[in-house]
Amino acid sequence: MSGSWSEVGGRLGTTARAGMERWRDRLALVTGASGGIGAAVARALVQQGLKVVGCARTVGNIEELAAECKSAGYPGTLIPHRCDLSSEEDILSMFSAVRSQHSGIDICINNAGLARPDTLLSGSTSGWKDMFNVNVLALSICTREAYQSMKERKVDDGHIINISSMSGHQVSPHSVIHFYSATKYAVTALTEGLRQELREAQTHIRATCISPEVVETQFAFKLHDKDPEKAAATYERIKCLKPEDVAEAVIYVLSTPPHVQIGDIQMRPTEQVI
Repeated sequence: MSGSWSEVGGRLGTTARAGMERWRDRLALVTGASGGIGAAVARALVQQGLKVVGCARTVGNIEELAAECKSAGYPGTLIPHRCDLSSEEDILSMFSAVRSQHSGIDICINNAGLARPDTLLSGSTSGWKDMFNVNVLALSICTREAYQSMKERKVDDGHIINISSMSGHQVSPHSVIHFYSATKYAVTALTEGLRQELREAQTHIRATCISPEVVETQFAFKLHDKDPEKAAATYERIKCLKPEDVAEAVIYVLSTPPHVQIGDIQMRPTEQVI
């Protein structure tokens, strides 16, 4: 996790952002909400008065954030939910619980993602499967179930936001993230395909991709788990993006008028070269 809970999303404040009033008291799902970008997004939405289901494999950090949001007097509510996104059964169980306890989802933010240092020439098949299962399949299952939740309740103004990466727009010359990059290129294609299918369905539900480059989270430490010095160097060479920068992009996307479709926001640190 990067920064304290009070720091994450701090620039957003507690004042309702223009255009966010229509989302007050509605339900958002944020996957991978236990830290980093997911925690920042969950907090920002609670600050704007939404009910937020934050899911992750372990929910201790989400429970802590929920308590801090409550004690801070934010108008929304954060509801922790344990879910292993590599299991379709777990995902379907989570959507079933949301349906019975909260009626359904109006906003789905597919934030969860992972990287394994498995190269194309010598990487493990299990590492590739881990990345594909979470970064592509779980995102697609959550998207499908969120849309069905909106459709059955006749919600015509929902929003599905995929937190992707600049690795879904360019292939970096670093072999340990080549397969990861392929999964993020898939997210780019899936988001545009989703937008087209939503139009075919004659709905006004919107689809958006947000593609940040280097964000200061635990991502590099998990990727380079056997080389913490290399992981730390990832964030020391330039002034990186912060999780709250991405959270602000999410709030911007949601606050746009219903007739405005933001397709993709590409974000880099100003000091980054490529």
